[in-house]
Amino acid sequence: MLLAKKLGIDDLLVSIWISALNTAISFYLASKFQNDKMMFKKFLSNPWLLSLLLFATTLIYFQTTGQLHHPKNQLLGIDKIIFGQTVGMISMFVGNFIYGLTKYRNDGKALFPYSKVVFPVGIVLLITIAFKFGFGL
Repeated sequence: MLLAKKLGIDDLLVSIWISALNTAISFYLASKFQNDKMMFKKFLSNPWLLSLLLFATTLIYFQTTGQLHHPKNQLLGIDKIIFGQTVGMISMFVGNFIYGLTKYRNDGKALFPYSKVVFPVGIVLLITIAFKFGFGL
């Protein structure tokens, strides 16, 4: 976040991508935890719960470093970092849902190679462009 601020990139746009990365990591880790024989296997193998856990820890980090709740760092009355984190996570959820839906309708096969990556990242990219130009960030 510090490097992005120095480069002049808005906190909202960076937060969207940080949250999207957290969500992608949680979906990857959840698939790895499904095969392990751990005590918290059911919790850790659920990508949705793992995403919420990473979301919460990221917000806790931003709170403890004093980056949240600045009066000039708001959009629509909501802190840009909190708003960006939420939008990024929801965008990845929507992208993963669209991928699953297309795979389901195509007899369990992906539409094209790397579509599991293209759908979520494409949605996040479109959302980022919409916020960049829609709000002039």
